[in-house]
Amino acid sequence: MSSFQVIVGSMLGGSEYVAEACEETLTALGHDVELHFQPNFAQINSENQTWLICTSTHGAGDYPDNIQAFVTDLEKSDQDLSSVKFLTIGVGDSSYDTFCFAAKNLNKLLISKGFIEIVPIKTLDMSEDIDPEERSQNWLNENKDHL
Repeated sequence: MSSFQVIVGSMLGGSEYVAEACEETLTALGHDVELHFQPNFAQINSENQTWLICTSTHGAGDYPDNIQAFVTDLEKSDQDLSSVKFLTIGVGDSSYDTFCFAAKNLNKLLISKGFIEIVPIKTLDMSEDIDPEERSQNWLNENKDHL
C-alpha cells in the first residue's frame, strides 16, 4: 500500500478532527500514515509519498497560522516534486465568499509545483448540517481505488 503524509492547516481544530478521521480510514485501508499538525516543509517526506492536505480557511481567504510557513517554504522550493501524489480536503463555510480559499489555493500551488493530483479537491461546507469527519472518511472510501 501507499504512505501518506497528512498535512493539517487549522485555526480552531475542525480540520484536525477531519485529518484524524482520514488517518483512521487510511490506516484501515492498509496505508502507512503520518500526521503533521505543525507542518514543516523540509521535514515532510516526499519520496514515494501521497500527501493529503486538510485545511480550513482563515480570515479573508488566508491560510491558517500553523500552515503558513509550510506554504511559504513550498512556494520558494525548487525541489523536483513531480513524483508526489496528492489530494486535498477543504473545510469551510459557504456563506463566506472565500469558501475554502486556502484549500483551493494550496491545491493550485501543488499542481504548479508538479505534484500529481489523484482525486479532485473535496470541499466540506460547515454551513450544512454535516459530520465532516464522516464525509471525509466516506470520500476516501469512495476513492480507495485511486489511493
